[in-house]
Amino acid sequence: MNSKTLTVQCRCGHTALALEGKHIMSVECLCRDCQQAGALLQTLDSAPPLLDDNGATRFVVYRKDRVRCQAGQDTLKEHRLSPTAKTRRVVACCCNTPMFLEFVNGHWLSLYGGLWPAQTLPALEIRTMTRDKPAGVSLPDDVPNPATHTPRFFFKLIAAWAAMGFRSPAVDYISGDIALPE
Repeated sequence: MNSKTLTVQCRCGHTALALEGKHIMSVECLCRDCQQAGALLQTLDSAPPLLDDNGATRFVVYRKDRVRCQAGQDTLKEHRLSPTAKTRRVVACCCNTPMFLEFVNGHWLSLYGGLWPAQTLPALEIRTMTRDKPAGVSLPDDVPNPATHTPRFFFKLIAAWAAMGFRSPAVDYISGDIALPE
């Protein structure tokens, strides 16, 4: 494992995640679920914006075995778009900072790009799920903008999973659900 460790934290600094090694990829997601969840999570008291002007959510994808909660575990709460959703978005409720998205059966975490200071955020590599972009949005051509996920996208995820011995570690340090505004 790469010995390089990076710490990202919530806006108030109470909750921190330690990240080991290099990320898998740096993406923007335009899927309907990320748009819906982003719009909702942005309404939490003092929450930072999640959606950019194009309706995209910025993520830096890491292997689960390379992310650990360093501080503030007690503040981490989840939100699922439905009770049976396999995807949960985790927020540090001390200051309502979204921390990561987890596909529960997956081997990766999608950490919200807002956790990085702008000058240290890994360069954007691809936009995904652009078929769901809001009406009237015209995306720049600075990176690939495929309608869905590309074979290269899946190759990167599978290569990371193989490097993990095809394990999918549990993220068991989340302590309940987010209290959403009425």
